[in-house]
Amino acid sequence: MIREAAGETAYAAGRWTDAIAELRAAKRMTGGYDHIALIADAERALGRPDRALRVIADAREKITDVDVRVEAAIVAAGARRDLGQVDAAIALLQQEPLHNSSPTTWLARLRYAYADALAEAGRTQDALEWFHRALGADPQRTTDAQDRIAALEKG
Repeated sequence: MIREAAGETAYAAGRWTDAIAELRAAKRMTGGYDHIALIADAERALGRPDRALRVIADAREKITDVDVRVEAAIVAAGARRDLGQVDAAIALLQQEPLHNSSPTTWLARLRYAYADALAEAGRTQDALEWFHRALGADPQRTTDAQDRIAALEKG
């Protein structure tokens, strides 16, 4: 769909307001929630973490796809961190399937976000464990978990 493509392109280019407008239009036309995480993340990029949380909360019960749900949780956790609520971000990510056994991109991203939040909370040993778990779920090395492990091990 053209609106989705325009929204994704605007998002990739950092044109947050355009991305929100196009992706919301696509959502209205299709009734789908596939781009809800992008809409919320664009709100964060505009310095509106409260709005990002509201966008995700309004859609949460309607999201059925695990990839979309996990991406929305990662964005919501980021918004919580933007608000200085690191413990709330950690708790939010713990509600997702961190212990899934299949290596997938969404699992690597979820574990990485969880490890990153743990590191921000000063829980270095826990963060190391979860960066290692992120690496284990990331055979294509889509994250920089290996670099984060090395940095944390150096102290």
